[in-house]
Amino acid sequence: MRTLIAAVLALLVVPSVAWTQDDDSHKKMIKNALSAAPAEIAGGAKVMLPTGEVLQEGTNGWTCIPDDPEVPHNSPMCLDEVFLGFIGAWMNKQEPSFSGTGLGYMLQGSSPGSNVDPFATEPTEDNEWMTGSVPHLMMVVSDLSMLENVSTDPTSGGPWVMWAGTPYAHIMMPTVPRTK
Repeated sequence: MRTLIAAVLALLVVPSVAWTQDDDSHKKMIKNALSAAPAEIAGGAKVMLPTGEVLQEGTNGWTCIPDDPEVPHNSPMCLDEVFLGFIGAWMNKQEPSFSGTGLGYMLQGSSPGSNVDPFATEPTEDNEWMTGSVPHLMMVVSDLSMLENVSTDPTSGGPWVMWAGTPYAHIMMPTVPRTK
C-alpha cells in the first residue's frame, strides 16, 4: 500500500509528464484504475497516472489511480479530494489538515504494511505487519477523538483503526473477512 500511495503522492508534487503509452495501454490503465471503486463511483471518476497525466476527465470529484506493474504489491485506488490530500500529508510527514471526512476505495486490496507505524517499510516484532490483502474502503475523520471506540484489531472481522494514536489514523473497512 505504501508504494502505491507514494505513486499517489506524485500526483500532488510532481509536474505532469506525458507517458509514451499507446491508446490500448491507456484503456487498460483506465480499466485497472476504475476497478478500485464501485461502478457508481468509477463511472464519473477522473483517471490519473502517478505522473499527473490525466487519462480520463471526471465529473464526480473522485480520482482513480491505476496500479503500476513495475512496482510489487500495489493496487489501484479511488480517492475523494480529502483522502487524496490526507495521503499527501502522510507522504510528506506533515500534519493532515482538513475538516469533515474523506473516503477511499481499494476494492482490489492493497500491499503489505504496518497496522501501527505509518512509516514502516518492513515487518518488525512490534509493528503488526499485515500481509493478507482484502478489498476495503478507507475513511479519515478530522476529529480523531471519533476513533476512540473503534477496534484497532485488523483481524476482528469488522472495521478497525489503522495507525491509531498518530495524526494519520484512519478507519479501514474490509468488504470481506480479513486474517493476519
